[in-house]
Amino acid sequence: MTTEPGPGHGRTDPTLDVIMSERRQLINLAYRLLGSVADAEDAVQETYARWYAMSPQQQRAIESPGAWLTTVASRICLNLLSSARVRRETYVGEWIPEPLPQPVGRLGSAVMDPADRITLDESVNMAFLVVLESVTPAERVAFILHDVFGYPFADVAEIVGRTPAACRQLASSARRRIRASQSPPAPTARQAGIVRAFKQAWEAKDIEALIGLLDPGAKAIADGGGMVNAVLEPVEGGEQIARACVRLADRAPGLTLLERMVNGQPGLISQQNGVTVAVLAFDTAEGRIKHIWSVLNPDKLRPWTAA
Repeated sequence: MTTEPGPGHGRTDPTLDVIMSERRQLINLAYRLLGSVADAEDAVQETYARWYAMSPQQQRAIESPGAWLTTVASRICLNLLSSARVRRETYVGEWIPEPLPQPVGRLGSAVMDPADRITLDESVNMAFLVVLESVTPAERVAFILHDVFGYPFADVAEIVGRTPAACRQLASSARRRIRASQSPPAPTARQAGIVRAFKQAWEAKDIEALIGLLDPGAKAIADGGGMVNAVLEPVEGGEQIARACVRLADRAPGLTLLERMVNGQPGLISQQNGVTVAVLAFDTAEGRIKHIWSVLNPDKLRPWTAA
């Protein structure tokens, strides 16, 4: 990251290494809070801008620069979440969190900076992030800070602007919503086998095989970013999804499906002339696919070009 020179430019800054060592932690936090790599990087950039806007005396007066950066970044994300909720009410079609390649680096960069990489674990899988979209901004911040990053509720309260008891309730509410909506995790190898079988059946246009791999109540959601050709409504039902896949294969014979890890789990990407045009994430349970999230929004596919 390039930081604009602030007050005291040219002096030796003994805290610079400490400050910059927090970047990866901040990127990890901001992505989980916002569900967008671009928004996460903007939030972290703004956090550092505020640090360097202070005088050297103000900086030295901060006992824990890392805690200060986390607090500021979290508050920026909380504000962005509130405004994002309003924006997404007018978003054309469904909004899906931005999918992560493995590994992910700075947007548009072929050489990935380790400080920009997002750690892939269960807190970034697509099913988890989609559920987080259904909770309030304050619930999301309290839950991520406490349950994922281990911050005590006293610290969360300072960030969110509520009492520790209220923050405990916020996190508990988000936790209940997540637990109620998530399926027991399947081993990665088993998930990969299901996704591979789905890919092969799709390529073969085998409707019966596709139906057999899909839960009868499965749902497929696409995020096209308001593109004219985007699917604006979810497709519900295993048979309906299978037939929609075959119709798509008939309309776009030049598409190539490739197996890739998406947000740390087995998924697929669709390419046309070597360019990634869609990323598909899956949620499986009891050997069948329950959810498919298909991201076609070109803005959300930019990291996949670098990857």
